[in-house]
Amino acid sequence: MHSRTFFTSDQHWGHSGIIDSCARPFADTGEMDRAMIEAWNSVVQPDDEVWFLGDFAHRCEPDYARKIFDKLNGHKSLIVGNHDAMVIDFPWASKHLMTTIHVDGQAIFACHYPMREWPGSHSGVLHFYGHSHSRMPSSRSTIDVGVDNVGFVPQTVEQLRQRMDALPELDFKGVEVEAPAQEFDT
Repeated sequence: MHSRTFFTSDQHWGHSGIIDSCARPFADTGEMDRAMIEAWNSVVQPDDEVWFLGDFAHRCEPDYARKIFDKLNGHKSLIVGNHDAMVIDFPWASKHLMTTIHVDGQAIFACHYPMREWPGSHSGVLHFYGHSHSRMPSSRSTIDVGVDNVGFVPQTVEQLRQRMDALPELDFKGVEVEAPAQEFDT
């Protein structure tokens, strides 16, 4: 079997507050963390590639986060999120603030944060993001890959495309944006 590429984000391992704020179906962080490790390893094999789009762990000890990192299958690359300072020095395969990835002929712009437009947005490049915990709507060209949006398991491009195909196209036509008045010194 050849290696596959997966996308995920926003596990927030070790973060008890995320359970209530995102209505996660877990009694405590121990249950949540065990379930997400099991879910990850049930689909990701040791030779697979995983793009982690930010917020690996939060409000836990760095040693705890590292033990979880070491239990996860796959070659893990990090797109840095707003809660990743403690994990930045883990042995990631690569680290980026944002990047374009090519998987099976599909270009994907990966960033922790959702964007209305991104490099290549008008030429077929998809945008995968996290951060919003299902609060930013996905569309046919952009999707929240966070665990709160796609189930608590990393997803392949094919799985994400199936979800995206059922969504509406982005449409900002008719959206009026009033520019703030600006004064310029000359």
